[in-house]
Amino acid sequence: MIRYSTQSLDSNDINQVVKVLKSDYLTTGPIVPLFEKKICDITKSKFSISANSATSALHISCMALGLKKNDILWTSPNSFVASANCGLYCGAKVDFVDIDKNLNIDLNLLEKKLLKAKKNKALPKILIPVHFSGQSCDMKIIKKLSKKYKFKIIEDASHAFGGKYLDKPVGCCDYSDITVFSFHPVKIITTIEGGVAVTNKKDLYSKLIALRNHGITKSNYKFNNYKYIRSHYEQKYLGFNYRMNDVQAALGISQIKKLKMFVSIRQKIRKFYDANLNCPKIVLPKESKFAYSTYHLYIIRVKKKFRDKLLKLLKSKKIFSTIHYIPIHYHQYYKKLGFKKGDFPNTEKYYEECISLPIHPKLKLNQLKYIVKNIKYFFEKNK
Repeated sequence: MIRYSTQSLDSNDINQVVKVLKSDYLTTGPIVPLFEKKICDITKSKFSISANSATSALHISCMALGLKKNDILWTSPNSFVASANCGLYCGAKVDFVDIDKNLNIDLNLLEKKLLKAKKNKALPKILIPVHFSGQSCDMKIIKKLSKKYKFKIIEDASHAFGGKYLDKPVGCCDYSDITVFSFHPVKIITTIEGGVAVTNKKDLYSKLIALRNHGITKSNYKFNNYKYIRSHYEQKYLGFNYRMNDVQAALGISQIKKLKMFVSIRQKIRKFYDANLNCPKIVLPKESKFAYSTYHLYIIRVKKKFRDKLLKLLKSKKIFSTIHYIPIHYHQYYKKLGFKKGDFPNTEKYYEECISLPIHPKLKLNQLKYIVKNIKYFFEKNK
């Protein structure tokens, strides 16, 4: 069986986890801050806030930026539902901007939609551009638009840890208020579950830290105007228990040491697919000149009449490919909000044609050859 993706763990990862399991602190110990420092080192951001998932990180990021009931959040319909749900959690209205040929948010459509929204006095408070499959959106243009139309930016970089934009790390936050990463087992590195939000703004960092921990702030000096010698805490916001534990953080620190290797392997797999699947009936993914993709996903596009048949053939050969993603506005919950088929035609056409091929560091050359062989066989039989 060849999975489309899986975690890549070794004895060092296991030893670091066991070390924490034998320590005095399984959570709220010293390992989480160390992990957060490692994240800052990689992204070149000033502050890092770990969470129990990227979804949680997106949620508190929206809250930290002041998203509230009847505000508006825009994102891409070509993503996992978490990219939009985080706005609904805050009581905001959610809308989408269709994608371009690189499968990221279409900046021409974005500008047109912003102009129309300004006339209707319905501009978004927050935009969440999704770095789909690990390739950064063109953030410089998005930042320019944010200044003109006064919206905040959260980069959903769940796929893009270890990627680059204009030769800087994704997550440096030069062009956004906050960037969020995911460390689910199928992502570039894993902390089992988990995510992180990074920012360069101290006020946002303070809010994110509190919101992650029940809305509690701590002080060594004063609580309700009474002085104490010992440390006390006070709930300032309505927050959540979204903390990452030290066991997860220990695994993350160990995984970070292999980040460059993991991304390099994915790039090599991408090059193999590019070289061996170069045929007229398959549209291969393209990497923008301004981005260095992590290739969290390797997605080919085939004509609609072939897509499901090819998936079925691959499954029969124990090659478990999949589809990323069902457009968010297709989901039953979002249909109840008024979205319908035809709203975002680029995303919808892509969805009918896409196949995510296996890509992860544990793939062997003979497995890659087997995948390619079966895809070529399919098209030889379906001329």
